[in-house]
Amino acid sequence: MSTLRPILVVEDDVRIADMLTNYLHMHDFTTVVCGNGLEAVPLVRTLNPALVLLDLMLPGQDGLAACQQIRAFSGVPIIMVTARVDEIDRLLGLDTGADDYVCKPFSPREVVARIKALLRRVDGALQPLAGATRGNPHRVVRLKANGDSMTISWDQCPLPLTPVEFRLLALLMSRPGTVFSRAALLDHMHTDLRDVSDRVIDSHIKNLRRKLGAAGACGINLTSVYGVGYRFEIDETIQNE
Repeated sequence: MSTLRPILVVEDDVRIADMLTNYLHMHDFTTVVCGNGLEAVPLVRTLNPALVLLDLMLPGQDGLAACQQIRAFSGVPIIMVTARVDEIDRLLGLDTGADDYVCKPFSPREVVARIKALLRRVDGALQPLAGATRGNPHRVVRLKANGDSMTISWDQCPLPLTPVEFRLLALLMSRPGTVFSRAALLDHMHTDLRDVSDRVIDSHIKNLRRKLGAAGACGINLTSVYGVGYRFEIDETIQNE
């Protein structure tokens, strides 16, 4: 898998940056390298990269601050890189905005595999939406998804979703009335077999309900099915005829 849009590598260690870019080039990716956290944010604006590989410890500002600033205007996939194992819980938190993480020391093969997996997940979340907005009899009028910007809008107002929340809601929207197990939803989020409790899905659903409610999204329900998972339900009054 490759993309015409570059991978933005934000890494201040020249040796590591060179290793990553060389390996990405071997797999037909183009890259842009940046070594400062302050420079990363404007580069995302100008380059519109396919993905950002963002080191946690950077000069200028750390990767966490850069990630949060990027999330204020972009849904670009972000993989955080850290040498500090104790930071993993923070990076997996709901408010950081990162999609995945890798820990140093790592193999470049692993990083490329993570990049490909994340890009596939993003593409996979968008594919069902194409059918849902064209030929699906359950397509939604007032709740709409934009695959290019990775946003979901209610009455043309984008919801403030993280990329993980976007993918979860997009998947649920693609098959209204279908019950997705927590495990299935977790598999859609993470394909690397990481040891993450499926109860993290409950937290994401809670946040989605809160954000939909704050937007006034009436007639949209993320219904809990006891002991199984969740389904997306639409009030018939807001469906297309």
